[in-house]
Amino acid sequence: MKEPKQKNTSFRHRLHEIIYEADTPSGKLFDVVLLIAILASILFVMLESVQSINDKYGEFLNVAEWVITILFSIEYILRIVSVKKPWNYVFSFYGIIDLLSTIPKYLSLILVGTHNLAALRALRLLRVFRILKLARYISESNRLLIALRNSRAKVAVFLFFVLILCIILGTVMYMIEGSENGFTSIPRSVYWAIVTLTTVGYGDIAPGTPLGQLIASVIMILGYSIIAIPTGIVSAEMTKTQVHTNTQACPNCLKEDHKDGAEFCYHCGNELNE
Repeated sequence: MKEPKQKNTSFRHRLHEIIYEADTPSGKLFDVVLLIAILASILFVMLESVQSINDKYGEFLNVAEWVITILFSIEYILRIVSVKKPWNYVFSFYGIIDLLSTIPKYLSLILVGTHNLAALRALRLLRVFRILKLARYISESNRLLIALRNSRAKVAVFLFFVLILCIILGTVMYMIEGSENGFTSIPRSVYWAIVTLTTVGYGDIAPGTPLGQLIASVIMILGYSIIAIPTGIVSAEMTKTQVHTNTQACPNCLKEDHKDGAEFCYHCGNELNE
């Protein structure tokens, strides 16, 4: 009775190595095939939105989308089977994204009729969420995410300072320009300050007095330096961030970013695959 259980366990470990790790030939092949499928599905969704292409190749796009949907459905099931605690994957960020990007095609079989066409179109657009699946296959994205997480307090303080600055500048411009130049209220003036400080410049509101134009010029120049500050904060964190080349994902809790040569998960202590 124990032998089948051991075979099942070894099969699950082998499956986990292929799906969740990329340091084996089979794991790399799985990632490459999945990447191609994700890119193809995104391309099909984009082409399907072009009416002339959809009229001519609509049947082909529909068949191709069904093939890709079935492929992702199999992948979703295998990911659940290969982990010890399936609910950890099901309710994880990528688990939810995988589900949201797959179910619209199946829902199209249920929601039929002209009165449901509008809802169907919106649901089918959820397939674009597959582009988020690309993040798990870009190793440098982990480094960027860690840098953003480490610098979030500094960036939050900076954004709070910018918000205060925009409120002050908007109030000053409201006092100087007045409603005759489009600054009809403080919130609208703050909106102008934000648009000007970020160098977007829609042009729907513009100062008419010499003093207001002078302040606007200072704000525009100030905007260039302000935009560079968050970039510098994140860049400084990225230089301090070390990303391990270990692709091991814990089969128990699905935590990644283990140290090179680690044998046990840093989060739950579970033994990692060899």
